[in-house]
Amino acid sequence: MAWKTLDDMDLAGKRVLTRVDINVPLENGQVTDATRITRIVPTITDILAKGGTPILLAHFGRPKGKPNPEMSLKLVQPALEDALGRSVTFMERPSRSDIDALPADAVVLVENTRFSPMEEANDPKMAEFLASLGDVFCNDAFSAAHRAHASTTGVAHLLPSCAGRLMEAELRALEAALSNPQRPVVAVVGGAKVSTKLDLLSNLVEKVDILVIGGGMANTFLAAQGVDVGKSLCEHDLADTARAIAEKAATTGCEVLLPRDVVVAREFKAGAASETVKAEDCPADAMILDAGPDSVAHICQAFDRAKTLIWNGPLGAFEIPPFDAATNAAAAYAAGLSRSGKLISVAGGGDTVAALNKADASESFTYISTAGGAFLEWMEGKTLPGVAALG
Repeated sequence: MAWKTLDDMDLAGKRVLTRVDINVPLENGQVTDATRITRIVPTITDILAKGGTPILLAHFGRPKGKPNPEMSLKLVQPALEDALGRSVTFMERPSRSDIDALPADAVVLVENTRFSPMEEANDPKMAEFLASLGDVFCNDAFSAAHRAHASTTGVAHLLPSCAGRLMEAELRALEAALSNPQRPVVAVVGGAKVSTKLDLLSNLVEKVDILVIGGGMANTFLAAQGVDVGKSLCEHDLADTARAIAEKAATTGCEVLLPRDVVVAREFKAGAASETVKAEDCPADAMILDAGPDSVAHICQAFDRAKTLIWNGPLGAFEIPPFDAATNAAAAYAAGLSRSGKLISVAGGGDTVAALNKADASESFTYISTAGGAFLEWMEGKTLPGVAALG
């Protein structure tokens, strides 16, 4: 790995420009989930322990290049102070002299980087301004690493740079899962549409040994094989694409697992009357809303054979019972294998995290990424500008 970590940097007496992700949910001015804040605490603590002054850069919401009081990071300051157990100095537009006037052990929070249109444009002037505030750049926001912004890549080219603890953990987990994994590798890819994950599927069939396809996208693959999926969510116009991915998998030696049996219903609502049928026996007036128990058993057998698991997306309409059964059962099984040390399991993506939390499985997974877009682009095999800039 070409990137450096905090262990490689001399931070004594240095101002450490630190890009973090504290884009947390707010309700009535209160942070309702501080997970992203608590995950950056080790980086800030380590910088302070090494004699550095952390100067935190972050975005919040989508202000579209204009100041917006409802998206001010000042709203997040109290939760950040609670997590750190210390005061944090908030600055709207600091100068280097402002920062140098602070005690060496201060923690500084700079106003929302996206209040300026120059941030998302990766304007060199903004990168130069940010670089003027620090001596070292530390990127701890993997979730923004797929964006070439002034605070993620621009400044990284102007200062000695390294990955923070959260970024380091994320990169090592993904390296272990996809770049240099213990084999066999199983990938679970679910979700509604094939169209949103074409690059992902195409990349994975070259990298993994077994590919489990679930959710609505499995219907598209079944239909491409000539299966009548009734009124199910299905992208019939992508049948040729689905067949091409299946053919590519055959040439790379990747085994593709599609549902053998499915849970169908006539309406999509909680507690709707449902039945389990073979995948090829979906009634013409019904919708496939989950994988059946035989499919789950087949998936769990694949997990038994695997050393590494990558998971992105649910196996069914997990938000509504009883159509969460397959996701819950497969996730619980993977969690058990992970706890016993038999499986390295890495998962990510918004729906994925929600599904694994619902199944009470996430704490047992080896690593859960909260970085939706960046996690997906890494799995797609794309270069992430925020990571490349650290090299």
